Amino acid sequence: MSFDEKIAALIQRIPELVVHLQTEEATKNALIMPFIAALGYDIFNPREVIPEFTADVGTKKGEKVDYAVMYGGEVIFLVECKKVDTDLSHAEMSQLFRYFQVTNARIAILTNGVQYNFYSDLEAPNKMDSKPFLELDLSDPKTPALKEVKKLAKDDFNLDQVLSVANELKYISAIKKYLFTQYESKCPDEDFVKFFFISANLGNRFTATAKEQFTPIVKKAFEQFINERIEDRLRSALQKEEKQLVEDSQIGAEEVKSEIITTEEELEGFRIVRAIIAKILDPERVIYRDTKSYMGILLDDNNRKPICRLCFNTKQKSIITFDQDRREVRHPIDALTDLYKYADEITKIVEIYQS
Repeated sequence: MSFDEKIAALIQRIPELVVHLQTEEATKNALIMPFIAALGYDIFNPREVIPEFTADVGTKKGEKVDYAVMYGGEVIFLVECKKVDTDLSHAEMSQLFRYFQVTNARIAILTNGVQYNFYSDLEAPNKMDSKPFLELDLSDPKTPALKEVKKLAKDDFNLDQVLSVANELKYISAIKKYLFTQYESKCPDEDFVKFFFISANLGNRFTATAKEQFTPIVKKAFEQFINERIEDRLRSALQKEEKQLVEDSQIGAEEVKSEIITTEEELEGFRIVRAIIAKILDPERVIYRDTKSYMGILLDDNNRKPICRLCFNTKQKSIITFDQDRREVRHPIDALTDLYKYADEITKIVEIYQS
């Protein structure tokens, strides 16, 4: 299985597992070891993954970090584990700081099995930064974060590539967090409002009265901008897809059939859908039928039991799922890893067919 398939399978299992994880050790076994394995490292081979990694740090003797992951005989990243419900923003990291200084590792990971914080030494050489350059939340995974994490996989490992973008990722993350806070807040920060007040060239001083009057305007404009951008992308995707369907309908059936090419990307998407369904039934019962416009994925090779459709032949990729009334629902995606965001829709329709 590929990294995408393994991560998709792990993400699917998280909700049913976390309620049973009462200790740090249980969290390691159920969530963290599978995550390391998804990256392609043999968790049972001490030449690749060393549990309870020990090194003497100054006057501290025999302290341990939970895992040291090896590549080419060198420690490439360290993993400090916490119990699944631990708030990582308040978690103890002193051992991780110390071990970072005495190993060749340039990457350190703090995790509770669901959230993963990735650190490096961007601010001072051989000294772990206090803030992560990348955060991944498997309960709400974002495609850009998964793409960066994938660079740590054994088959794709490229430390220089990871470090070259780490500084950029750190600032991008901070900016996105700030924008998200402003978007969610009922009352945006004064500096945020003042920036747009000045940018609007109103020619007035930013007084307390101006702040009171302009704050709700900024809030409304920000929300409208985000919503309009989403609507524009959806409208563009639908228009392109409708145009493609019209063009396809004008081509003879035999000609269409001869032009069908099943791409590796479609096959990878099919494998992810299979991995999602594997937790509830035999994945061998899931098959695909390719067309020029989309790859249809069916249960038991039955046209009356469509699971989803992968529309990868247009600029804006999308997946079509089916609700309980078997009506089509289209979801735009930017990458294959977005497919598992619709795992609930995929498994629910299969359960309906099984009932």
